Amino acid sequence: MKMPINRLLLAAICWTGLGLAEAAEPVFRAGADRTDITPELGIVIVGNFVTPASTHVHDPLYARTLVLDDGTTRLAFVVVDNVGLPRFVCDAAKELIREKTGLPPANVLISSTHTHSAGSARDRVGGGTDEIRDGFEQAAPVLGPYQRFLATRMADSVRNALQRLEPAKVGWGTGSAPAHVFNRRWHVKTEELRRNPFGGTDAVRMNPPAANQEELLRPAGPTDPEIVFLSVQAANGRPLALLANYSLHYVGGTVAGALSADYFGVFAERLRELVGGGDAAAAPFVGIMANGTSGDVNNIDFRARPVPAAPYEKMRRVGEAVAAEVHRAYGNVVHVPWVKLDARLEEVRLATRRPSAELVAYAQSRLAPAAGKAWHPNEKLYARHVLRAAAGPAEVDVPVQAIRVGDLGIAALPIEVFAETGLELKAKAPWAKAFTISIANGAFGYMPTPAQHQLGGYESWLGTNRVESEASVKMTDRVLKLWQEMK
Repeated sequence: MKMPINRLLLAAICWTGLGLAEAAEPVFRAGADRTDITPELGIVIVGNFVTPASTHVHDPLYARTLVLDDGTTRLAFVVVDNVGLPRFVCDAAKELIREKTGLPPANVLISSTHTHSAGSARDRVGGGTDEIRDGFEQAAPVLGPYQRFLATRMADSVRNALQRLEPAKVGWGTGSAPAHVFNRRWHVKTEELRRNPFGGTDAVRMNPPAANQEELLRPAGPTDPEIVFLSVQAANGRPLALLANYSLHYVGGTVAGALSADYFGVFAERLRELVGGGDAAAAPFVGIMANGTSGDVNNIDFRARPVPAAPYEKMRRVGEAVAAEVHRAYGNVVHVPWVKLDARLEEVRLATRRPSAELVAYAQSRLAPAAGKAWHPNEKLYARHVLRAAAGPAEVDVPVQAIRVGDLGIAALPIEVFAETGLELKAKAPWAKAFTISIANGAFGYMPTPAQHQLGGYESWLGTNRVESEASVKMTDRVLKLWQEMK
């Protein structure tokens, strides 16, 4: 009796020890998208001590997305033009993404660029800067209108990128732009320049007055001038997307009331022009810049006298220079047809900063009607931070995410990471190359190293910094553990 042809084929596959899924080579695919998230005018602009209402749009704000698929594992990177998306907004977006696409939260990385000229996503109505403190609420907040809009648009961007999935090649490269990064924490001479809002003095000062050159002693930490980028092309070599990472806080120099994506947006648009993949109707090229470990780094050269610049001039200069350097390095990238993908996400429990009884009493005294002459211009703001911290939880769980794209490792931390920590992760990573995306999957304030905590300064102040002084050690250890598990 003759065996039907399909049974003969199945028997042959089984005899050779191959499974049906193993009979064909896996296909690597990629897709990208850019979705507008610009809010209605009137929303407050956050990032500074004053929060003006927005009056016009200088350039649109976007959620830029890259999706990768190795045939078994699928990852999504979503980079949003915002100063810092609270965790509950990221979680809401991830739940929508899971419902609509099946992608699990561990495989979705959502980060904020940290532009200081975007609308607030921190409270329910889009006004104020700290009424809801990300991750420190006793109950899950109800999303406000702009928060719901952001979560929906992030999910839409992932769905759009998935719709554009096509066979692709992937590679990574590096460049360097040291001329645009400077440590902003300085040892300075005069005690008055080192006052803090808690009635004391620190060892260092953030952003010392540029006019007082004689006050400057030395920077308090390093910078990381490296640009690491992940590049994907269609199977025929057409550029699809590029995700870059640079450790520069933001640039600024905007007009009051204007919404802008800062140099992150300039970079994305200029790179699209340089790469030349922007006019393909089916899959336009998407350039993306994610914020690196820039918690103590900005674009001000404190050793040089300030040079006046027209609005937006400086951010254009920086964004275009970084794009040019990436484009230079892009020509050396070897794109390969397949790499292994992996992702892990775990919670790390951290103690929160708790004020002493003496500090609470001092805060109350500075908020009293007869407080007297101010020791520090922002002491009332930080007095309110102190009282909120005293009433808040003693611990908080923060998400730590680790990703593998072939021999490239990516860490994602929900906090403003110092350059020193980013350099340590790069040095200890078990990969050929690695980088860290800050303000990812949440925004829990600043994370100085233990040694930087001892120096004090703005980034260590209670309210600016919300978690324990050992947080950088614990999160670094967890990232390295997760990376090692992927090997």
